[in-house]
Amino acid sequence: MVVVQDQVVVDDEAEFTAFARLRQADLVRLCWALTGERQLGEDLAQASLARLWQRWEAVAAGGDPWPYLQRIAVSVAATWRRRRWRFEIPGVSFVDRADSSDGLDAVHAGDGVERWLRLLPPRQRAVIVLRFLFDLSVEETADRLGCTSGTVKSQTAKAMTTLRSQRGLIEKVTEVESG
Repeated sequence: MVVVQDQVVVDDEAEFTAFARLRQADLVRLCWALTGERQLGEDLAQASLARLWQRWEAVAAGGDPWPYLQRIAVSVAATWRRRRWRFEIPGVSFVDRADSSDGLDAVHAGDGVERWLRLLPPRQRAVIVLRFLFDLSVEETADRLGCTSGTVKSQTAKAMTTLRSQRGLIEKVTEVESG
């Protein structure tokens, strides 16, 4: 919304830009958790924002666009996993010198979250990320994933069983890496 000569003018581009800046860190964190890779998560976040922009006027008029953007990210992540080609495969590894103020480092370092999430199939990973990393209720998670509350509960239970059964493996890998 922009004020021009004492009149309020809705400027979709300015409104979208403000929203994207406000939610950028949360979106990248969501996408990183869905993909398991920071760079791929950043690409997914960009693709999700591009898709949101196509429907921005209708989505923004309907209220808070954040739940819709979360749904887009989950949907695009699922589409990318079904594709055979995995985009670019870098031939050289570069040191990541990105700004760590986005909160990803704290999540990344904490208890090997990335390693744990990679153990899960995509649907279970999405449920765990939305329920516990973003602290959504069962109903909110079901809405973002386009499924029933029962599906969210069953996928959560299956994911937790998988993670509990792999606890010993994770501890062994952590010991080998640390020393």
